[in-house]
Amino acid sequence: MELTCFDVAVEDKVAHVQLNRPDALNTMIPAFWSELPQLVTELSDRGDVRAIVISSTGKHFSAGMDLSVFTSSGLSMDGEQGRRNATFMLLVKRLQESFTALERARVPVLAAVQGGCIGGAVDMVCAADMRYASADAYFTVHETNIGMTADVGTLQRLPKLIPDGVARELVYTGRRMSAARAAEVGLVNEVFDDHEALVAGVLDIAAEIAQKSPLTIWGAKEALVYARDHAVPDALHQISLWQTGAFQPADMMESFAAKAEKRAAVYEDLPPAPSGI
Repeated sequence: MELTCFDVAVEDKVAHVQLNRPDALNTMIPAFWSELPQLVTELSDRGDVRAIVISSTGKHFSAGMDLSVFTSSGLSMDGEQGRRNATFMLLVKRLQESFTALERARVPVLAAVQGGCIGGAVDMVCAADMRYASADAYFTVHETNIGMTADVGTLQRLPKLIPDGVARELVYTGRRMSAARAAEVGLVNEVFDDHEALVAGVLDIAAEIAQKSPLTIWGAKEALVYARDHAVPDALHQISLWQTGAFQPADMMESFAAKAEKRAAVYEDLPPAPSGI
């Protein structure tokens, strides 16, 4: 896959995806919105990738959506208004799907944020499994400051990551939330001194995840995402159904054997996802 907005490297079952347009503040141009979901899905589907780290380059993680997304979308301003408006809805939903791909991945997605995480970038990292930041990082729901309502996931996911009132303040004011404050309220798991330490630290966490049973981690991610959006009885039913099919003794036996033999456990990769359908 030829990429415009990202560099990708896979090592020891961890995929490192970097936004690679630092001179343009890693704004989300039209290519970004098609490349990201395709890239994440392909890495998830491979089977030999067990975690994905998304980091960036330059001063800022991302300055958010580039206005060219709207000018190059092919939306026509001609014709009956209802039809135009309904077609615009399709554009918004397709942008939303670009970030939902992070939740649908079979593997955890970890976001490493340096500098500004602005507008659409907040939408993106809210869809990741975990977020980490450098000390100079900040988060801004910038849509508020330019007279629009955020519509690609922040308003739906952020209140489930941090206290509702804190989320509302961040959204309603359009203020910057510092890395320290983000850690205090639980938006990020950890703050690192600088960008280099951030990337190294998050890759280490991903490597630790990659040592676990990939089937176990996949099942846990499915259950956690489902439980976030459903009542407890429904979520308990979901995990019972998952266990009915996916709970097999092989990985547990390998765990016990590795512990007894004082070695690292070796788990089978996930099979590649079905393709061509």
